[in-house]
Amino acid sequence: MIPQTPETTTGHGDISTGVAAPTAGGDSNASATRITPGNALRPEDIALEVRTGLTKPSEDIAEYALRLGDDALILAQRLGHWISRAPELEEDVALGNIALDQLGHARSFLSYAGGAWDKSEDDLAYFRREHEFRSVQLFEQPNDDFAVTIARQFIVSYYQFELYRRLTESTDATIAAIAAKAVKEVDYHRDHSAQWILRLAGGTEESRRRMIHGLRLMWPYVNELFQDDELAQRLAEAGAAVAPSSLREDFDRLTGEVLAEAELEVPDVPAAPGGGRHGRHSEHLGYLLAEMQVLAREHPGAKW
Repeated sequence: MIPQTPETTTGHGDISTGVAAPTAGGDSNASATRITPGNALRPEDIALEVRTGLTKPSEDIAEYALRLGDDALILAQRLGHWISRAPELEEDVALGNIALDQLGHARSFLSYAGGAWDKSEDDLAYFRREHEFRSVQLFEQPNDDFAVTIARQFIVSYYQFELYRRLTESTDATIAAIAAKAVKEVDYHRDHSAQWILRLAGGTEESRRRMIHGLRLMWPYVNELFQDDELAQRLAEAGAAVAPSSLREDFDRLTGEVLAEAELEVPDVPAAPGGGRHGRHSEHLGYLLAEMQVLAREHPGAKW
Protein backbone atom coordinates (compact mmCIF):
# COMPACT_ATOMS: atom_id res chain seq x y z
CA MET A 1 0.00 0.00 0.00
CA ILE A 2 1.07 3.61 -0.54
CA PRO A 3 2.35 5.01 2.79
CA GLN A 4 0.03 7.59 4.33
CA THR A 5 0.66 10.40 6.78
CA PRO A 6 -1.33 10.62 10.02
CA GLU A 7 -4.91 11.49 9.25
CA THR A 8 -8.22 12.37 10.73
CA THR A 9 -10.58 9.45 10.34
CA THR A 10 -14.03 10.31 9.13
CA GLY A 11 -17.12 8.33 10.08
CA HIS A 12 -20.42 7.26 8.60
CA GLY A 13 -22.82 6.33 11.35
CA ASP A 14 -21.01 3.61 13.28
CA ILE A 15 -18.68 2.95 10.35
CA SER A 16 -15.12 4.24 10.46
CA THR A 17 -13.91 4.84 6.92
CA GLY A 18 -10.27 5.54 7.61
CA VAL A 19 -10.16 8.04 4.73
CA ALA A 20 -8.07 11.16 5.13
CA ALA A 21 -9.31 14.64 4.34
CA PRO A 22 -8.77 15.85 0.74
CA THR A 23 -5.27 17.03 -0.11
CA ALA A 24 -4.80 20.44 -1.63
CA GLY A 25 -5.22 20.49 -5.37
CA GLY A 26 -6.60 16.98 -5.65
CA ASP A 27 -5.97 14.99 -8.83
CA SER A 28 -5.89 17.33 -11.79
CA ASN A 29 -5.96 14.38 -14.18
CA ALA A 30 -9.10 12.77 -12.74
CA SER A 31 -11.95 12.34 -15.20
CA ALA A 32 -15.64 12.52 -14.41
CA THR A 33 -15.72 8.74 -14.06
CA ARG A 34 -12.68 8.59 -11.77
CA ILE A 35 -13.30 11.28 -9.17
CA THR A 36 -13.28 9.88 -5.64
CA PRO A 37 -13.99 11.86 -2.45
CA GLY A 38 -10.83 12.85 -0.58
CA ASN A 39 -7.99 10.47 -1.17
CA ALA A 40 -10.00 7.25 -0.97
CA LEU A 41 -8.36 4.42 -2.81
CA ARG A 42 -9.29 4.38 -6.53
CA PRO A 43 -9.05 1.50 -9.02
CA GLU A 44 -6.19 3.37 -10.69
CA ASP A 45 -4.34 3.54 -7.36
CA ILE A 46 -4.75 -0.18 -6.83
CA ALA A 47 -3.59 -0.98 -10.36
CA LEU A 48 -0.53 1.23 -9.87
CA GLU A 49 0.35 -0.41 -6.56
CA VAL A 50 0.04 -3.85 -8.14
CA ARG A 51 2.02 -2.84 -11.20
CA THR A 52 4.86 -1.35 -9.17
CA GLY A 53 4.99 -4.21 -6.71
CA LEU A 54 3.81 -2.21 -3.69
CA THR A 55 1.05 -4.73 -3.07
CA LYS A 56 0.13 -8.17 -4.32
CA PRO A 57 -2.75 -10.30 -3.08
CA SER A 58 -2.32 -13.92 -2.13
CA GLU A 59 -4.16 -16.50 -4.23
CA ASP A 60 -6.87 -16.76 -1.59
CA ILE A 61 -7.35 -13.00 -1.32
CA ALA A 62 -7.38 -12.67 -5.11
CA GLU A 63 -10.09 -15.32 -5.42
CA TYR A 64 -12.14 -13.58 -2.73
CA ALA A 65 -11.75 -10.18 -4.41
CA LEU A 66 -12.73 -11.79 -7.71
CA ARG A 67 -16.00 -12.97 -6.19
CA LEU A 68 -16.92 -9.51 -4.94
CA GLY A 69 -15.79 -7.88 -8.16
CA ASP A 70 -17.85 -10.22 -10.30
CA ASP A 71 -20.95 -9.60 -8.19
CA ALA A 72 -20.63 -5.85 -8.67
CA LEU A 73 -19.71 -6.07 -12.35
CA ILE A 74 -22.69 -8.20 -13.31
CA LEU A 75 -25.12 -6.08 -11.29
CA ALA A 76 -23.76 -2.89 -12.88
CA GLN A 77 -24.49 -4.32 -16.32
CA ARG A 78 -28.01 -5.28 -15.32
CA LEU A 79 -28.82 -1.88 -13.79
CA GLY A 80 -27.34 0.04 -16.71
CA HIS A 81 -30.12 -1.34 -18.89
CA TRP A 82 -32.62 0.90 -17.08
CA ILE A 83 -31.07 4.15 -18.27
CA SER A 84 -33.73 5.77 -20.50
CA ARG A 85 -36.17 2.94 -19.61
CA ALA A 86 -37.04 3.64 -15.96
CA PRO A 87 -40.62 4.63 -15.02
CA GLU A 88 -39.51 8.12 -13.95
CA LEU A 89 -36.82 10.45 -15.27
CA GLU A 90 -35.27 10.64 -11.81
CA GLU A 91 -34.99 6.85 -11.75
CA ASP A 92 -32.97 6.90 -14.99
CA VAL A 93 -30.41 8.91 -13.06
CA ALA A 94 -30.75 7.03 -9.76
CA LEU A 95 -30.32 3.56 -11.25
CA GLY A 96 -27.56 4.82 -13.51
CA ASN A 97 -25.70 6.20 -10.49
CA ILE A 98 -26.14 2.95 -8.58
CA ALA A 99 -24.79 1.09 -11.61
CA LEU A 100 -21.76 3.40 -11.69
CA ASP A 101 -21.15 2.83 -7.99
CA GLN A 102 -21.24 -0.92 -8.56
CA LEU A 103 -18.92 -0.57 -11.54
CA GLY A 104 -16.48 1.33 -9.35
CA HIS A 105 -16.55 -1.47 -6.77
CA ALA A 106 -16.00 -4.01 -9.55
CA ARG A 107 -13.03 -2.11 -10.97
CA SER A 108 -11.37 -1.91 -7.56
CA PHE A 109 -11.85 -5.55 -6.65
CA LEU A 110 -10.90 -6.83 -10.10
CA SER A 111 -7.81 -4.60 -10.27
CA TYR A 112 -6.68 -6.06 -6.97
CA ALA A 113 -7.54 -9.66 -7.86
CA GLY A 114 -5.69 -9.39 -11.15
CA GLY A 115 -2.46 -8.69 -9.30
CA ALA A 116 -2.19 -12.35 -8.40
CA TRP A 117 -2.33 -13.47 -12.02
CA ASP A 118 -0.81 -10.51 -13.89
CA LYS A 119 -4.23 -9.58 -15.27
CA SER A 120 -5.86 -6.18 -15.63
CA GLU A 121 -9.43 -5.36 -14.69
CA ASP A 122 -10.31 -5.45 -18.39
CA ASP A 123 -8.69 -8.87 -18.81
CA LEU A 124 -10.89 -10.24 -16.06
CA ALA A 125 -14.06 -8.46 -17.19
CA TYR A 126 -13.87 -9.14 -20.92
CA PHE A 127 -11.72 -12.20 -21.49
CA ARG A 128 -13.08 -14.89 -19.22
CA ARG A 129 -15.63 -17.52 -20.09
CA GLU A 130 -18.89 -18.03 -18.25
CA HIS A 131 -17.69 -20.81 -15.94
CA GLU A 132 -14.75 -18.65 -14.84
CA PHE A 133 -17.01 -16.00 -13.30
CA ARG A 134 -17.62 -16.17 -9.55
CA SER A 135 -20.76 -14.07 -9.12
CA VAL A 136 -23.68 -15.53 -7.20
CA GLN A 137 -26.79 -16.22 -9.22
CA LEU A 138 -28.92 -13.43 -7.74
CA PHE A 139 -26.85 -10.76 -9.48
CA GLU A 140 -27.28 -12.25 -12.94
CA GLN A 141 -31.07 -12.58 -12.82
CA PRO A 142 -32.87 -10.62 -15.58
CA ASN A 143 -34.37 -7.22 -14.80
CA ASP A 144 -37.89 -8.22 -15.85
CA ASP A 145 -40.18 -5.33 -14.82
CA PHE A 146 -39.27 -2.50 -12.47
CA ALA A 147 -40.67 -4.22 -9.37
CA VAL A 148 -38.51 -7.29 -10.03
CA THR A 149 -35.43 -5.08 -10.36
CA ILE A 150 -36.29 -3.35 -7.08
CA ALA A 151 -36.75 -6.72 -5.36
CA ARG A 152 -33.29 -7.81 -6.53
CA GLN A 153 -31.78 -4.46 -5.52
CA PHE A 154 -33.41 -4.62 -2.10
CA ILE A 155 -31.81 -7.99 -1.36
CA VAL A 156 -28.45 -7.01 -2.84
CA SER A 157 -28.14 -3.67 -1.05
CA TYR A 158 -28.95 -5.05 2.40
CA TYR A 159 -26.52 -7.92 1.85
CA GLN A 160 -23.73 -5.70 0.52
CA PHE A 161 -24.13 -3.17 3.31
CA GLU A 162 -23.62 -5.79 6.00
CA LEU A 163 -20.73 -7.33 4.05
CA TYR A 164 -18.84 -4.09 3.39
CA ARG A 165 -19.51 -2.80 6.90
CA ARG A 166 -17.70 -5.82 8.28
CA LEU A 167 -14.97 -5.75 5.63
CA THR A 168 -13.88 -2.28 6.72
CA GLU A 169 -12.13 -4.20 9.54
CA SER A 170 -10.39 -6.65 7.20
CA THR A 171 -6.77 -7.38 7.96
CA ASP A 172 -6.11 -6.96 4.25
CA ALA A 173 -5.56 -3.22 3.87
CA THR A 174 -6.74 -3.02 0.27
CA ILE A 175 -9.95 -4.97 0.90
CA ALA A 176 -10.64 -2.73 3.90
CA ALA A 177 -10.04 0.44 1.88
CA ILE A 178 -12.35 -0.65 -0.95
CA ALA A 179 -15.05 -1.58 1.56
CA ALA A 180 -14.73 1.75 3.40
CA LYS A 181 -15.67 3.65 0.26
CA ALA A 182 -18.24 1.12 -0.97
CA VAL A 183 -20.23 0.90 2.25
CA LYS A 184 -21.17 4.59 2.15
CA GLU A 185 -22.46 4.23 -1.40
CA VAL A 186 -24.37 1.05 -0.63
CA ASP A 187 -26.02 2.78 2.32
CA TYR A 188 -27.75 5.01 -0.25
CA HIS A 189 -28.64 1.98 -2.41
CA ARG A 190 -30.24 0.41 0.65
CA ASP A 191 -32.41 3.45 1.37
CA HIS A 192 -33.37 3.77 -2.30
CA SER A 193 -34.58 0.19 -2.56
CA ALA A 194 -36.44 0.27 0.76
CA GLN A 195 -38.34 3.42 -0.25
CA TRP A 196 -39.42 1.76 -3.49
CA ILE A 197 -40.53 -1.39 -1.65
CA LEU A 198 -42.78 0.77 0.53
CA ARG A 199 -44.00 2.86 -2.40
CA LEU A 200 -44.90 -0.06 -4.64
CA ALA A 201 -46.40 -2.17 -1.86
CA GLY A 202 -48.49 0.77 -0.67
CA GLY A 203 -49.54 2.00 -4.10
CA THR A 204 -52.14 0.52 -6.40
CA GLU A 205 -53.33 -3.07 -6.37
CA GLU A 206 -51.26 -3.65 -9.51
CA SER A 207 -48.05 -2.18 -8.07
CA ARG A 208 -48.48 -4.27 -4.91
CA ARG A 209 -49.10 -7.41 -6.94
CA ARG A 210 -45.95 -6.79 -8.95
CA MET A 211 -43.88 -6.12 -5.85
CA ILE A 212 -45.01 -9.40 -4.29
CA HIS A 213 -44.27 -11.18 -7.56
CA GLY A 214 -40.82 -9.62 -7.76
CA LEU A 215 -39.90 -10.71 -4.25
CA ARG A 216 -41.07 -14.24 -4.94
CA LEU A 217 -38.94 -14.39 -8.09
CA MET A 218 -35.78 -13.16 -6.36
CA TRP A 219 -36.02 -14.67 -2.89
CA PRO A 220 -34.94 -18.21 -3.97
CA TYR A 221 -31.46 -16.76 -4.59
CA VAL A 222 -31.04 -15.32 -1.08
CA ASN A 223 -29.62 -18.46 0.52
CA GLU A 224 -26.61 -18.55 -1.80
CA LEU A 225 -25.45 -15.17 -0.49
CA PHE A 226 -24.88 -16.67 2.96
CA GLN A 227 -23.31 -20.02 2.15
CA ASP A 228 -19.88 -20.63 3.65
CA ASP A 229 -17.18 -22.57 1.84
CA GLU A 230 -13.57 -23.44 2.55
CA LEU A 231 -12.14 -20.25 1.07
CA ALA A 232 -14.48 -17.90 2.95
CA GLN A 233 -13.99 -19.76 6.21
CA ARG A 234 -10.22 -19.79 5.85
CA LEU A 235 -10.04 -16.06 5.16
CA ALA A 236 -12.59 -15.26 7.87
CA GLU A 237 -10.49 -17.11 10.45
CA ALA A 238 -7.49 -15.03 9.35
CA GLY A 239 -9.52 -11.82 9.70
CA ALA A 240 -9.25 -10.91 6.02
CA ALA A 241 -12.81 -11.77 5.00
CA VAL A 242 -16.26 -12.34 6.46
CA ALA A 243 -18.00 -15.67 6.84
CA PRO A 244 -21.14 -15.23 4.72
CA SER A 245 -23.30 -17.09 7.23
CA SER A 246 -22.44 -14.52 9.91
CA LEU A 247 -24.29 -11.83 7.94
CA ARG A 248 -27.61 -13.64 7.77
CA GLU A 249 -29.05 -12.64 11.15
CA ASP A 250 -28.72 -8.90 10.55
CA PHE A 251 -29.90 -9.24 6.95
CA ASP A 252 -33.05 -11.10 8.03
CA ARG A 253 -33.78 -8.62 10.80
CA LEU A 254 -33.33 -5.47 8.72
CA THR A 255 -35.08 -6.66 5.57
CA GLY A 256 -37.84 -8.06 7.78
CA GLU A 257 -38.42 -4.63 9.31
CA VAL A 258 -38.90 -3.05 5.88
CA LEU A 259 -41.19 -5.81 4.68
CA ALA A 260 -43.25 -5.58 7.87
CA GLU A 261 -43.67 -1.83 7.38
CA ALA A 262 -44.80 -2.53 3.81
CA GLU A 263 -47.21 -5.18 5.15
CA LEU A 264 -45.43 -7.83 3.10
CA GLU A 265 -44.24 -11.26 4.16
CA VAL A 266 -40.90 -12.88 3.53
CA PRO A 267 -41.65 -15.14 0.54
CA ASP A 268 -41.99 -18.82 1.38
CA VAL A 269 -40.25 -20.24 -1.67
CA PRO A 270 -37.74 -23.07 -2.17
CA ALA A 271 -34.09 -22.07 -2.44
CA ALA A 272 -32.37 -22.16 -5.82
CA PRO A 273 -29.40 -24.58 -6.11
CA GLY A 274 -26.81 -21.79 -6.38
CA GLY A 275 -23.19 -22.55 -7.19
CA GLY A 276 -22.14 -19.27 -8.79
CA ARG A 277 -19.07 -18.97 -6.56
CA HIS A 278 -17.80 -22.14 -8.18
CA GLY A 279 -18.74 -21.35 -11.78
CA ARG A 280 -22.21 -22.89 -11.88
CA HIS A 281 -24.50 -20.19 -13.23
CA SER A 282 -28.09 -19.81 -14.36
CA GLU A 283 -28.88 -19.74 -18.06
CA HIS A 284 -29.00 -15.94 -17.96
CA LEU A 285 -25.34 -15.12 -17.42
CA GLY A 286 -24.10 -16.33 -20.78
CA TYR A 287 -26.41 -13.99 -22.69
CA LEU A 288 -25.34 -11.03 -20.56
CA LEU A 289 -21.64 -11.78 -21.03
CA ALA A 290 -22.09 -12.11 -24.78
CA GLU A 291 -23.53 -8.58 -24.92
CA MET A 292 -20.93 -7.20 -22.54
CA GLN A 293 -17.86 -8.76 -24.12
CA VAL A 294 -18.59 -8.60 -27.85
CA LEU A 295 -16.73 -5.35 -28.64
CA ALA A 296 -13.72 -6.21 -26.51
CA ARG A 297 -13.36 -9.60 -28.15
CA GLU A 298 -13.75 -8.19 -31.64
CA HIS A 299 -11.05 -5.57 -30.93
CA PRO A 300 -8.70 -7.18 -28.40
CA GLY A 301 -5.97 -4.59 -28.94
CA ALA A 302 -8.16 -1.62 -28.13
CA LYS A 303 -7.61 0.39 -24.94
CA TRP A 304 -10.84 0.24 -23.01
